[in-house]
Amino acid sequence: MARASFSIFVHINKRKLWVSIPFQGFVVAFAVLWLCFVPTNASAPRQYPPQQQHITQKPSLKLRFGRNGEFKILQVADMHYAGGKMTPCKDVLPGQVQGCFDLNTTAFIRRMIEAEKPDLIVFTGDNIYGSDSKDSAKSMDAAFAPAIAARIPWAAVLGNHDQEGTLSREGVMKHIVGLNHTLSQFNPTGVHAIDGFGNYNLLVGGAEGSGFANKSILNLYFLDSGDYSTVPAIPGYGWIKPSQQLWFQRTSAKLRRAYMSPPMAQKSSAPGLVYFHIPLPEVASFDSSNFTGVKQEGIGSASANSGFFTTLVEAGDVKAVFTGHDHINDFCGKLTGIQLCYGGGFGYHAYGKARWSRRARVVLASLEKTEGRSWGAVKSIKTWKRLDDQHLTAIDAEVLWIKHSAGKVL
Repeated sequence: MARASFSIFVHINKRKLWVSIPFQGFVVAFAVLWLCFVPTNASAPRQYPPQQQHITQKPSLKLRFGRNGEFKILQVADMHYAGGKMTPCKDVLPGQVQGCFDLNTTAFIRRMIEAEKPDLIVFTGDNIYGSDSKDSAKSMDAAFAPAIAARIPWAAVLGNHDQEGTLSREGVMKHIVGLNHTLSQFNPTGVHAIDGFGNYNLLVGGAEGSGFANKSILNLYFLDSGDYSTVPAIPGYGWIKPSQQLWFQRTSAKLRRAYMSPPMAQKSSAPGLVYFHIPLPEVASFDSSNFTGVKQEGIGSASANSGFFTTLVEAGDVKAVFTGHDHINDFCGKLTGIQLCYGGGFGYHAYGKARWSRRARVVLASLEKTEGRSWGAVKSIKTWKRLDDQHLTAIDAEVLWIKHSAGKVL
């Protein structure tokens, strides 16, 4: 009998290099089982005393829907910021090379803020390209400067390149948490054993003056999807660990109970959105027949499936997941009731594709009107992308989730 072959991929600077490694089926199964249940020194949840957590935490500012019944999120994926005017663009046309730097990324963010006027900006990892940055702190200051200058609340998660410079992964997240106008958190308050840095959630209250003004009607989850595997038997990228999934499950359950309790008790959970960097393995199940957008490169997920998608489905509140990492993929596809979406490559020092514009994803949640003509709960969640062209062209508008008046969901 021929031996089974287990195909994996290893990335070098995010470019895929496929290799084939022979594995007996039971070895692969054992490795994945070991990953999920057996702690190791390399992947065990880090312990933090309560004093350190309180120092690095920042109280969340209140987010809420506007008087127009809308809440808008701008996703910025893979800025890869490094040295500003000293850092050249990648994968642009020959005629665009001269005079193209990190500053083009800065200009794009400013244009997007002016055009969309978001209520929240979410940076989904690889915010800086650590290996090309001489000073990671200065690179981050410059990368997030447009959001800070606009005084717009913003949140960030880490990618696989953020920690490759002069700051550790822990140091990068601590620096982010200390910046102005950020809602980013080092890790959940009161949770002393969790993998990664930057696992937290944010609540979005209902419109001022409505019955939902003091209730979270849209829940946002942020997770650290890691950088690279620390398990020798499982090569490739990192994944969301059991400790993080447990935190998510408990947080989701708590929020569901709160939403379904007085005042304004509801019959189902409030919709949730999830943001992290590395896409889930399930994203590979889509093809051009069942997604909106384009797929121009292989899916750069972990080579082992930690089961987080199943965890999301079981929770029942998450309607969409937003990631980055694969710069020239920008599609959304629906699987088992959850939309899995790429942001599309944003930064000019990140690899891209000549003649294919850098882009950003916008998500708009809208409220329903009650019988008293006040704003009620979330009725729909829509998305579109804007290209960094002359007109900031909007493309691929679609409805990610909608609630029927009878409570049923499309």
